Amino acid sequence: METNGHTFLRKALKIVEEEKAQTPLVRFKHPKELEALLDLDVSEGATDAELELCVRQVLQHSVNTSRPTFRNQLYGGTDPYGLSGAWIAEAFNTSQYTFEVAPAFTLIEMKMLHHILDLFGIPDGDGIFSPGGSMSLLYAVVAARFKAFPNVKSQGMRSLPELVLFTSEDSHYSIKKAAHWLGFGTESVKVINTNNEGQMSPSELEDAIERELELGRRPLMVNATAGTTVLGAIDELEAIAKVCQKFNVWMHVDACWGGSLMLSPHQKLKLKGIERADSISWNPHKMMGAPLQCSVFMVRERGLLHECNCAAAQYLFQQDKFYDVRYDTGDKSVQCGRKIDAFKLWMMWKARGDAGLSKLTDHTMNIARFCRNTVAQTAGFRLVTAEMQCPNVCFWYIPTFMREREEDDGWWDLMHKITPKIKELLTLSSQLMVAYTPLRNYKNFFRLAFTFHPVIDEDHVLNMLRAIQECGEKVTLEIL
Repeated sequence: METNGHTFLRKALKIVEEEKAQTPLVRFKHPKELEALLDLDVSEGATDAELELCVRQVLQHSVNTSRPTFRNQLYGGTDPYGLSGAWIAEAFNTSQYTFEVAPAFTLIEMKMLHHILDLFGIPDGDGIFSPGGSMSLLYAVVAARFKAFPNVKSQGMRSLPELVLFTSEDSHYSIKKAAHWLGFGTESVKVINTNNEGQMSPSELEDAIERELELGRRPLMVNATAGTTVLGAIDELEAIAKVCQKFNVWMHVDACWGGSLMLSPHQKLKLKGIERADSISWNPHKMMGAPLQCSVFMVRERGLLHECNCAAAQYLFQQDKFYDVRYDTGDKSVQCGRKIDAFKLWMMWKARGDAGLSKLTDHTMNIARFCRNTVAQTAGFRLVTAEMQCPNVCFWYIPTFMREREEDDGWWDLMHKITPKIKELLTLSSQLMVAYTPLRNYKNFFRLAFTFHPVIDEDHVLNMLRAIQECGEKVTLEIL
């Protein structure tokens, strides 16, 4: 062990660069195998040489998300400028709660929030960087509840009527966690049916709200989605906004995935109506490629976040400081210590500008359309839905031996097993990591989701589909 670690710190960038270049997509090991392979014990110190060997082993057996063939989640490789920002932010190791400990970083967060609020059409609003979309949804429910019932902050849920939340059947599961954590109970979440493309039905939403009112319950919030996790569906935001306005219900838009389309003047038209929302969540660490974690929660009403969340800790947010305390923004947050996530995003935006990010958005959508069109025209592939609103392409691969069989329940039960088996073969051969899932009445299918980084071309897409095809043809009834 070197005394202060600075020598090893200087090696770190070289280690990462070398291992990212040399490490394949994945060297899959089952948990017990990997545990036996890695030297994870920390009870004894290690020399820098020993530590380097251990770190390299860890990286060599980690998933290399910077590869074009990492399509497993709604994130991928990082923007190099964002990664630079993350390293710098970590090196300066400060917290984003008061101006005095993060002066420049505070101004950067405020500047980024203003720019993003303008982009989303709520320039007079407010916001906060949060740890992720699930936490942003907690912020939204808390803000909606406080706006409707300010006394909840002091008196708690016992002072409130029975509250109800509404969401689509394809929405993110975090709304049920929010209902549990905040004392609503998961039964307070009313699930609205979607159409075949995955969009929530505005008419069924209206009927559901009226039904809850007749039962004496208080509709509090509608959770609309701009880019569902699986299909990438964007709800009819204008129509939902009209329903929310009619019943005076808070409208939140989960744009964690699809919010990045706002970066392009061409793509943002798909999110028409988002500017009518009371709150919005967006994760630049997803499609856009900011280093994890980098998420934004926005609210239309300026001042509400502070009033709702402040606790006025006297040791931290003193009102008699020697500078303008309006720049101490930490009391808007549910957290105390908070990472300077805005700096990563600022680095990316500063380097690329609005035009550069717009170009990346359009390229990502164009590549996804190329993938969808290729899937539609290639034997053995079948699209789940023909429409594509976000860069999600969902499909089955049907091996040759399955194509002439009657597509009855037994056939679909086999397809349900075939898709995970193809995924297994792809992963073990380190050719492709791709998500699969069932959805509603659909049996297991693949979801290829495209992100800004690494920048993917048509050959990459063709190679991915070819790998799925080759592994799919290796599947037999005997190995299922």
